[in-house]
Amino acid sequence: MSKNTNKKTDTVQKEPSLRENRKTAFRKTDKPVGMRASGVLLHPTSLPGPFGIGDIGPCAYAFIDFLKKSCQRLWQILPLGPPVENNSPYEICSIFAGNPLLISPELLYTQGLLRKNDLADIPKMPVQQVDFNRATSIKFRMLKCAWKHFQHPDIPKDDFASFCRQEMNWVDNYALFTALKSANGGSRWNIWDKDIAWRRPQTLKLWNEKLKAEINFYKFIQFLFYEQWFQLKNYARQANIRIVGDMPFYMAFNSTEVWSNPDCFDLNPKTGEPVFIAGAPPDQFNSAGQLWNVPTYKWKYLEQCKFKWWLDRFKHLTRLVDIIRIDHFRGFQAFWQVRQRKKTAVNGNWVPAPGKILFDLLKKALRKLPVWVEDMGSIDREVERLRNSFDLPGMKILQFAFDARGANNPYLPFNYPRNCVVYTGTHDNDTTVGWFEKISAAEKRRVFDYIGEPGEEGIHWQMIRWAMGSVANNVVIPIQDILGIGSTARMNFPGQKKGQWLWRYETGALTEDIAERLGNMTGLFGR
Repeated sequence: MSKNTNKKTDTVQKEPSLRENRKTAFRKTDKPVGMRASGVLLHPTSLPGPFGIGDIGPCAYAFIDFLKKSCQRLWQILPLGPPVENNSPYEICSIFAGNPLLISPELLYTQGLLRKNDLADIPKMPVQQVDFNRATSIKFRMLKCAWKHFQHPDIPKDDFASFCRQEMNWVDNYALFTALKSANGGSRWNIWDKDIAWRRPQTLKLWNEKLKAEINFYKFIQFLFYEQWFQLKNYARQANIRIVGDMPFYMAFNSTEVWSNPDCFDLNPKTGEPVFIAGAPPDQFNSAGQLWNVPTYKWKYLEQCKFKWWLDRFKHLTRLVDIIRIDHFRGFQAFWQVRQRKKTAVNGNWVPAPGKILFDLLKKALRKLPVWVEDMGSIDREVERLRNSFDLPGMKILQFAFDARGANNPYLPFNYPRNCVVYTGTHDNDTTVGWFEKISAAEKRRVFDYIGEPGEEGIHWQMIRWAMGSVANNVVIPIQDILGIGSTARMNFPGQKKGQWLWRYETGALTEDIAERLGNMTGLFGR
């Protein structure tokens, strides 16, 4: 891809080709990471920037610089895929594709794929919240400009052609599905014309030809994402920082994966609608349980196919990140299913899943399992046995440590095993400052009994100190807790559909003082 001579940002140096990026991004870090490490939870959408949403451009490089300066060795992100609805990174269209909104226009400019006038007239947008609608409009306008400039005969096309060949197993389906979805007004795939909904070969060939221009554009977008992502991953590797990526357990119904692999999901063979939908049973927090409106897996079919779909998924994600955090790990042991059209999850039932067989195959395929597991919620001994049989670290949330269970509470640091990951809170919890403001007086008293009065340091630094000082091998702190921000910075309210995933931090928020303080604490506790 041609480069212009415009001055580049301080943190972004040379943009190697996708082939060069792959060559180095998959190597082990030069300096081995010890048993004790710490890091920060921050999704790229929460980074600063002028385009209405954080992306993997210069601000992402500056964040890696902050991590290095503060002696952190882990950067945990949320799923990178393109959201289907409600902007949730856990309801994605593809397990392979990257979110186009994460592509950096600034890096496209340094590559010569955007001109100065393409970057003009950017409206002023809120700096502390993502504006998904305007960000989508702005980014896709620029991506179309980049695609137009890419057609210039002086710009090499070899890397793009190589990408399309190497990734054809997924990018062909993704690009066709995305183009078809746009041509059908964004509707659910099972109400399209029957022949394309059920992927009749002749009809697929016809639509591939009819939508050729749009399909190539969507492939180009993925090429740009991958090129920028591997460049960023290399930069993190050089800073001895490992990226922890998130794997959603379920797939959104209106996704490439369900449309192109319908036999993997429990669907009605006539209508395509899910026979059952996944969810969670009633508990002390929700008497109606939870309905997630995603199809359940057809595990017998997957097992007959030697779990190829899952193996491909894991192998691919290990290329993009260094460690995989599996969301809803308990689903590999048993999952809660509810018949379609039920209004609550009360009348569902547990169905066993062959997780042990799958993870045996994964261990053989990957040699080792660079995996953390989200083991919260309805966890029983069978789930713990599955987790422990593969020596997978589970999660401990410090905010859960101060209820009436007292010394028996498994979230108190003196009850932790070494092989776990400690968080002050996660993307699904309130920030530590917001949490502390809302808990009862009795809970506050228990917090003080265990960790002492916060004083000038603030409750967030007290909690960070307790997490860092625990025996846990790994500690991850949400960036909101490092900044000491209240509930306005919360990322997600589970169960709510709107107003989620919006928070961003402002340029300059990560000061030298914060980096020094975090770095000193990291060194103090041997991380």
